[in-house]
Amino acid sequence: MLRILTAPAVRRPVVVIVVWVALVAGGFGVGGGVFMKLTAQVATVPGAETERALDLRDEAAGPQPVRLTVVATGGVDLTARLAEVRGTAGVTEVAAPLPSDDGQAVLLQVTMAAGSTAEAATSVAERLRAVDPARVTVTGGALTDSEFSAQAQSDVQRAELFTLPVVLVLLVVVFGGLLAGAMPLLVAVAGIGGTFGLLYALSFVTDISVYAIQVATMLSVGLAVDYGLLLISRFRAERAATEDVGVALAAAVDKAGRTIAVTGLTVAASLLGLAVFPDAFLRSMGLAGAGVVLVNMLAVLTLLPAVLKLAGRRIRLAAPRTGDGVFGRLAVAVQRRPVLTTVLTGAGLLALAVPATHMRLGNSDARALPASTQTRQQYDQLAAHYPALVGPDDILAVVRSPAADPATVQFAERVRGVPGVTAVVVEPVSAAVSLVRATPAHRPETPRGRATVVAVRGVPAPFEVLVTGDAARLVDYRAMLLRYGPLAALVVVAATVLLLAVFTRSLLLPVKAVLTSVLSIGAALGVVTLAYQDRGDLGMIDLTVPVLVAAIAFGLSVDYEVFLLARIREHRLAGAGSRRAVAVGLQQTGRIVTSAALLLVVVFAGFLVGGFAPIREIGLGLVVAIVLDATVVRMLLVPATMTLLGRAAWWPGRVPPTTDAPPTREARLASTPS
Repeated sequence: MLRILTAPAVRRPVVVIVVWVALVAGGFGVGGGVFMKLTAQVATVPGAETERALDLRDEAAGPQPVRLTVVATGGVDLTARLAEVRGTAGVTEVAAPLPSDDGQAVLLQVTMAAGSTAEAATSVAERLRAVDPARVTVTGGALTDSEFSAQAQSDVQRAELFTLPVVLVLLVVVFGGLLAGAMPLLVAVAGIGGTFGLLYALSFVTDISVYAIQVATMLSVGLAVDYGLLLISRFRAERAATEDVGVALAAAVDKAGRTIAVTGLTVAASLLGLAVFPDAFLRSMGLAGAGVVLVNMLAVLTLLPAVLKLAGRRIRLAAPRTGDGVFGRLAVAVQRRPVLTTVLTGAGLLALAVPATHMRLGNSDARALPASTQTRQQYDQLAAHYPALVGPDDILAVVRSPAADPATVQFAERVRGVPGVTAVVVEPVSAAVSLVRATPAHRPETPRGRATVVAVRGVPAPFEVLVTGDAARLVDYRAMLLRYGPLAALVVVAATVLLLAVFTRSLLLPVKAVLTSVLSIGAALGVVTLAYQDRGDLGMIDLTVPVLVAAIAFGLSVDYEVFLLARIREHRLAGAGSRRAVAVGLQQTGRIVTSAALLLVVVFAGFLVGGFAPIREIGLGLVVAIVLDATVVRMLLVPATMTLLGRAAWWPGRVPPTTDAPPTREARLASTPS
């Protein structure tokens, strides 16, 4: 199957390149429209009480008007401009300005008719901001949504400007030449174009989050560079043994291509585990991520061989290396103390994971945006001048009963008596539906905040009651994660174990790979918790971050595992002893894994220069996971555990009689980096 896929690239490289150019052009051209279809809505659970409450309220209230919130500070006078706004088409009401207690700000609301266009809201906002752009902020409705989308596009561009030049320099250093170094980036560009086209196609069947475009783009660049590095390195090694580019390319694709296919399928399976969750955000991230992985895998297995066929003679050859270099000596040192190494590295990873045990998950608010955005600026203005308005959002109980009904009033009194509720207001929604608005004393991400929601939901009533609000949404989302998380983990682990079992002909090695990956993921989440929750200003971690970091990091961890096991198994089947196969395999892949990890760290560090706090949290988690996996896990823990397992590591597969004697001179000379 692999040869059928790659054969056209070897026989007709020009045709393959032309096809890819057309696909990439279409991806960047048409696919660029995805930025106009992004949604900032995340963490919704279809069918949950939170969503049913909103449906009942909206059904009873009918089409809702669009409300824009305006805050002016520093004595800015909006009187004249508000008179103009009142006469603007679509504006139905301009509320009287509300001065702040300190007299430094005024707050008001502009109401526009239901169904008003984004252009109309933007026109109103621009008129008001023109008075003093530095001290007047306008947010709400389509204005906030478009700001999230614009921020996503800006973050992608900033990340690419930061990462691509650095990655190119590192690739040139790794390969010792510009041509070979630029080839993985060529695949990365093709992957990004394919990613945009894929996300645009998916936007017609599911919502695409503003976070998805950032994660998918960075993942596309990272995997393209990762897989491209592996294939080109193997091609250089094969070229050192033959002058025939076609023969060397066929051998490289046959050996490294199989590894790339297995790792690509494993990473895709890991991300497809997200499709188990009913949340449209996680499901779309899983589908988009898996599609991105497959696009990049196909690009590396078809486009890159075509380019190598045309330009392979101009690529600098790899110098032969023995299996006794620094990585090989490190493996031998580890093998002398496998128990001690396993205990120390395992304990270190567990220690890093400790902060994750008290991780607080919450819904990101305006503080997740950079200070340059209108939404964040207005939040800061409200916090400074109207602090009561930035407290915990109200708990909303939508009741199927008139507001003036004595039963509704009695229910509201019971809600007022719930611990953690400071005030209650009853508002009519329609003749038959009303809203009981409860003000909580505690933030939704805290245990007390969640307990308040549970208590309000437990208040008895003679009519239907559905509770919603930020705290209720968080309760429902956490329950969804607890319900579907084990199933998602089972899908990912089962797919990973199956793929690795087929690849290695072993049952113990896949299980070991899963366990070591879990250790590095736990440590990464612990560092994220320490950095952004315990020592950050948000006091919580966005509730989607742990799931996304775990899914992506798990796939990448197994990715490196396959790189190493492929070489170890190659030497094991050639008759090398267990210890020697591990040492030589680590020597031959150590430089590749280290280089790939460094490049991926640079790519995912692009998240850290982004604007969204959740994206920065994901970036830090992935950077830490990759660093730990490529150093502590791959260089120390894997050799130690494989030494302890010995021949049993390959059970139930058959291996030939072995010896751990040093290899012959011919074998050492044949030991080149993969």
